[in-house]
Amino acid sequence: MKKQYDFSKGERGKFFRPGVELHLPVYLDPDVAKAFHSSAAVNDALRTFLRIQPTTRRRVRPANGRKARRAH
Repeated sequence: MKKQYDFSKGERGKFFRPGVELHLPVYLDPDVAKAFHSSAAVNDALRTFLRIQPTTRRRVRPANGRKARRAH
């Protein structure tokens, strides 16, 4: 990334659309993907996991490789 960018002609909120849901793709490793026939099957498995393990906390590893921190 460049050290300096010229945003003098930028338009704030140009692509913002209120109320739009963002659907990000989730990429599974090939061995994991083989176990599921559809995205609905993956969602069902994750919901089951969340029901039986409600206290699971997600660990976040920064891109710089430093020690992981707890997500809120």
